[in-house]
Amino acid sequence: MSMIEETLKRQKEYFYSGRTLELSDRLAALISLEQAVRRHEKEVIEALHQDLNKSRTEAIITELGIFYSEVSYLRKNLRKLMRPEKVRTTLSLIPARSYIVSEPYGCVLIMSPWNYPFLLTMQPLAGALAGGNCVTLKPSAYSPHTSEVIRKIISEALSEELANVVLGGRQENQQLLDHPFDFIFFTGSVAVGKLVMSKASERLTPIALELGGKSPVIVDETADIDLAAKRLVFGKFINAGQTCVAPDHIFVHQSVEQQLVDRLIYWIEQFYPLDDKDFIADYPCIINQKHFERLLGLLEGQEITYGGRHNDETRQIQPTIVRNIDRSNKLMQEELFGPIFPILTYQRFEDVIDEIKRLPKPLALYLFSTDEGHMKAVENEVSFGGGCINDCVVQLSNHHLPFGGVGNSGVGSYHGKASFRCFTHQKSLVRKSNHLDISVRYRPYDKRKSDILTKL
Repeated sequence: MSMIEETLKRQKEYFYSGRTLELSDRLAALISLEQAVRRHEKEVIEALHQDLNKSRTEAIITELGIFYSEVSYLRKNLRKLMRPEKVRTTLSLIPARSYIVSEPYGCVLIMSPWNYPFLLTMQPLAGALAGGNCVTLKPSAYSPHTSEVIRKIISEALSEELANVVLGGRQENQQLLDHPFDFIFFTGSVAVGKLVMSKASERLTPIALELGGKSPVIVDETADIDLAAKRLVFGKFINAGQTCVAPDHIFVHQSVEQQLVDRLIYWIEQFYPLDDKDFIADYPCIINQKHFERLLGLLEGQEITYGGRHNDETRQIQPTIVRNIDRSNKLMQEELFGPIFPILTYQRFEDVIDEIKRLPKPLALYLFSTDEGHMKAVENEVSFGGGCINDCVVQLSNHHLPFGGVGNSGVGSYHGKASFRCFTHQKSLVRKSNHLDISVRYRPYDKRKSDILTKL
């Protein structure tokens, strides 16, 4: 029996014992997890710096802060979330009570990516523990320092029967997917997400897939151009563009294109000034050489309006603006996941909406506008996971909003209340009274019973 099989067997026995079901046990797990993270916060920040060159501020804003917020919400609201939800009972079932019980799936597998390696491992973990599950975590091999700190935190905070960490690469991923988990939560690329879904289908294992896609931005002629540019530079280039909900490309009305470009350049120079060695001290690096070379290859032959400089030693690529491209350009064929911002122009807003509707559904969409009609068109006509009007990426920070994709960009959602729902099965129950038994449903049937049933 392999180590994975042995651990999963112990987790299943632990779950069957019922020790994850009580409110007190779930709260104790969340409290222990949060306390361990706070004790090792400096190590987490240092690991993120080693893996991605993230600054302390960026680590707090984009990873630790959101994790603490999630745990705080779950701790404060867990009693209410666990409470059976009463629903109305149809007339034909009276006298009875109808309600929904949220039950844990059991043993859960969480597979996380490298771009936000702490947050995207620990935030779903918090939801899984709140839901009453046992958890196996598989962090990314591309962010080894953060993965090791996560392993240290989990081993200190939680028993191995409740949560354990498996380190490694593709071989370990494959081995885990060959085991009978009760639920799989995966965050990563569309290509790997399809493989996870295929493996899960062999056992009909329920899944949540948090994927990606080319998230578009629309900037119309009514937008506050300077503020739009400022917020787009923040959202696009945080983590060097390696964000699943980062703005991928811009559709801008041709009448304000030059104004937008000028302000984008201004804010890039304010936020990301280069030194004489093409180096930005606290600017994240591209995760590995393979992705670094992929991004440089995408820039070859492009009309670079601003940026494009890179540092081979630090794997940094300067925030870059590319113009005068069409829909067939290679920049428009795949999710960029890097600090490259293609800009396309349009004349009619309706044409942009129609084009986006015909493409795979994106994880996010962003509109900068003061036109109510344009806002309503985005809200009602276009399908996407989530987004913002007059801002970008900040939807992630609101734990009252579910986060997830649709279609090609994902299956299921989490964050806050949605995290609890994601990691629990909604079990429907009807509790009937023994004091009254209406006989109209029983045989033999006649016209009188048929008439009564029809009216009911």
